[in-house]
Amino acid sequence: MNFENDLILRAARGEKIERYPVWLMRQAGRILPEYRAVRGALSGFKELVETPERAAEVTIQPVDLLGVDAAIIFSDILVVPEAMGLEYQMVEKKGPWFEKTIRSIEQLKYAETDFDIEDRLGYVTEAIRITNKELNGRVPLIGFAGAPWTIFCYMTEGQGSKTFSESRKILYTNPTLAHELLNRITNVTIQYLKAQIKAGAHMVQIFDSWAGILGKEQYAEFGLKYIAKITDAITEVPVTLFSKGAYNSVNDLALLQCNTIGVDWNMDIAKIRESVGENRTLQGNLDPCVLYSEHSEIERLTNNMLNSFKSKRHIVNLGHGVYPDVDPEKVKTFIKTVKNYEIQY
Repeated sequence: MNFENDLILRAARGEKIERYPVWLMRQAGRILPEYRAVRGALSGFKELVETPERAAEVTIQPVDLLGVDAAIIFSDILVVPEAMGLEYQMVEKKGPWFEKTIRSIEQLKYAETDFDIEDRLGYVTEAIRITNKELNGRVPLIGFAGAPWTIFCYMTEGQGSKTFSESRKILYTNPTLAHELLNRITNVTIQYLKAQIKAGAHMVQIFDSWAGILGKEQYAEFGLKYIAKITDAITEVPVTLFSKGAYNSVNDLALLQCNTIGVDWNMDIAKIRESVGENRTLQGNLDPCVLYSEHSEIERLTNNMLNSFKSKRHIVNLGHGVYPDVDPEKVKTFIKTVKNYEIQY
């Protein structure tokens, strides 16, 4: 497919770029009044996710309104456990909540794998098809899924948590259950990502939001092992891995079959670049709270970050998702600063 702007794909593949591409995690969301208007006409978040025409509409909004270099399909990582048999509710101001959880071998009946992806997650692939038709080659479209460990956390804990102690307890008390559930999640995730790619996703990102709650050895066994199965299987498009807080595992991530490694704002970009070399693109990593600053300070701190890259192999983003109460004009200042920056390398 020919794009008007394919910067992000070239950056991911390590090809020549004239400037750094920029997008934001959670760019399609509550920061935009236009998003709130679409969501307000529906019953809530889940209906928006499950209505392809509306999901496509809010996916495209940041391209039109903010000028980002890529769209990311509007969805949620928790559509995978729901498709497997664990329904969730998105509780306003509290987050996801599952009525049932999996904490025993018997409860694995809530983790189905023998089903047709299009049958249960066709609303996502249809949203991708609609989005691509509407974008008409302006920018690439990113698909995504949660990493097996993060999905495991929600399926066993039942909700968000500061510690995910129930999830981590299973790793010690019933590792057989842990590996079986992780393997099931992995197999479904591979099918799901391939369905997104078939529908038209031009690159994919794997979000491991809770990677940082595991130590290095545990993350290797219960996290990286299963991400590796996914990256080995997804060869059609560039793959980005974002393992938030996995400071001790960056070198291990770089050994996987991925193109890009996402970096959160607590990580030192220069040290990571020195460690992984030029074989991988890095993505990140401005502190999302910088966008609460004055416009001049956003420009200064964004330029400081850009000066630290020392490489053309970079996709600019925040170190995590943009916060919902950030002024969209501040986001535009961030994006404009990146676009005006002249690469020195």
